[in-house]
Amino acid sequence: MRTTQIRQQLHDYIDSAEDKKLKAIYTLLEDDISEGYQFSEDQKKELDRRYDDYMNGIGKTHTWEETVAMARQALADRKIHK
Repeated sequence: MRTTQIRQQLHDYIDSAEDKKLKAIYTLLEDDISEGYQFSEDQKKELDRRYDDYMNGIGKTHTWEETVAMARQALADRKIHK
């Protein structure tokens, strides 16, 4: 089963589950839910470096249209090399 299917089934189940079952699911996942995602120190340093580069006019940025065009080109290149 694909992740998207699992996610949809879980959403559907949670939307209609009894309170007792919801509390049990939450208890199982409580630590993961409350912690959320945390960046590592290396990731934070890299984000800070990129932000500083951007603020100093060094970092390269792209418009949404440029980003979409680059993604489409990367997909096209990938299909060619298969």
